[in-house]
Amino acid sequence: MYDVVLLTLGSERDAAGGCGSGGACCGGATEADTGPASQADTSQADTGRTDAGHADTGQADTGSAAQASDDTERCATERPRVPVLACADALNARGARVETVTARSDAEIDAVLARLDGPARPDGLPWPDPDGKTRLVIATASDGQLRAVLRRLVRRYAPPPSRRPADLPGNRTLPDLPPVAVLPLDPARAGTHRDLAAQLGLPRDPAAVAAAVLDGTPRRLDLLRNDGGSVTLDGALLGAADDAGRPLHWRARVEVDDTILSNGDEPLLACAVGNAGGYATLNDVTLLTAPDPADGQVEVAVAVPVVVRSALGRKRVRLEVRRARGRAVSVLPREGKVPYLDDGVEGELTRKRSWWIEPGAWAVWSI
Repeated sequence: MYDVVLLTLGSERDAAGGCGSGGACCGGATEADTGPASQADTSQADTGRTDAGHADTGQADTGSAAQASDDTERCATERPRVPVLACADALNARGARVETVTARSDAEIDAVLARLDGPARPDGLPWPDPDGKTRLVIATASDGQLRAVLRRLVRRYAPPPSRRPADLPGNRTLPDLPPVAVLPLDPARAGTHRDLAAQLGLPRDPAAVAAAVLDGTPRRLDLLRNDGGSVTLDGALLGAADDAGRPLHWRARVEVDDTILSNGDEPLLACAVGNAGGYATLNDVTLLTAPDPADGQVEVAVAVPVVVRSALGRKRVRLEVRRARGRAVSVLPREGKVPYLDDGVEGELTRKRSWWIEPGAWAVWSI
């Protein structure tokens, strides 16, 4: 029978320093205390930045103490959510050995992921065990939390380019990651605001998730890596709106493989980078037509306002959507900061960002 770890992140906040982002919450050690920081990522949930500029004054100490008190109070009331307990009961009823873990830092996530390691290799690289008897269930309140765990999996198992092993697939930079089960904690996200689990048709009922872990098969999915050191499971949406909800114009050069969707000279309203369909539409405008998280390609679209004249010479603005599919995409902002959402996590793009597809790199347990 299997050992099953039910992993919950210690905070539902997708903010700087949140669990799984290089910071700490609920008293966990920060990554700065436990090891070298990961590559920089401009998304707020992945930077793990801390405010190190306080003077040593009584006021600063008072503020720190107040924050620590708030954290302690929040952590004192943290208990496994009802779906986690129900899933654990269903697994126990089937004879599985179950452990529930609340990770409050990247180091604590890494300690769980280490249980998925395979036997030692001659080259010394950590490698997932393809025949492992330990299975992982990730209880998620958001796609950003699921991404936080997958990001740590990539960090653990992706070999450095200088040590690329011969048994690594030629179209990948990392091995097949161990399958994970997803236990959604928010049933509402199966409705109007569809999370990734809903898009993939994964079970949401705790007993059904338990059945998938013990009786299911791995469903392999594509993963987007980027040069900021993070990953994308669903997609990213670049752009912003004013207080009245009107989209703001911005400029960037957008390329998909050898196709140029925008050269950076014309205004853009939005850019969608899609692995799955979470950002397929924007205000009833179809951006992505057929995003497929298992086809080995990323679909990209830009929305461009185009001024046209009617037969009577009157000007009007028409929205033109340009699309392309490929293995890699790059976005180079031409001016200022470009806000974006990546798997639901906010960030700002200030320099060139490139994403590339890793076909079939991660997997979920499904029936």
